[in-house]
Amino acid sequence: MDPDKTEWLSIPDVAELLDTSPGKVRRLVEERALLGRKIEGVFYVAAALLHEGEPLAGVAGTATVLLDGGYGLEQTLDWLLTHHEELGVTPAEALRWGRKTEVRRIAQVLAL
Repeated sequence: MDPDKTEWLSIPDVAELLDTSPGKVRRLVEERALLGRKIEGVFYVAAALLHEGEPLAGVAGTATVLLDGGYGLEQTLDWLLTHHEELGVTPAEALRWGRKTEVRRIAQVLAL
C-alpha cells in the first residue's frame, strides 16, 4: 500500500461503516484510534485503519509511540501506510494480522 494510493473515507462514511455517529468517529480520531488527513479541505480517514467494522487494533498505541518520538501526525499516518521491508507489508497490514508487538518494536526503534 502507498499513502498516495490509499482509499480515503469521509467522517460520515466511517460513521456508517462503524454503525456509530460522526461525533464518535471524531473522538476516535482525537484518541488516535483512527488517523486521517485533510484533502482539499475535507478530513478523510484512511480505510486501511478499519477492520471488520472496527478501528484497527493497535493503531492508537503505535501512533503514540511515534508521536512521542518526534513524528508528526502526517509522518505517523504515512509510516502506517507505507510498505516496510522488515515487516514485508505495511505496518497497518501487520496490525491487521495481529503483529502488534513487531510493529511497535520497529516504531520504538524509529522513535529513538
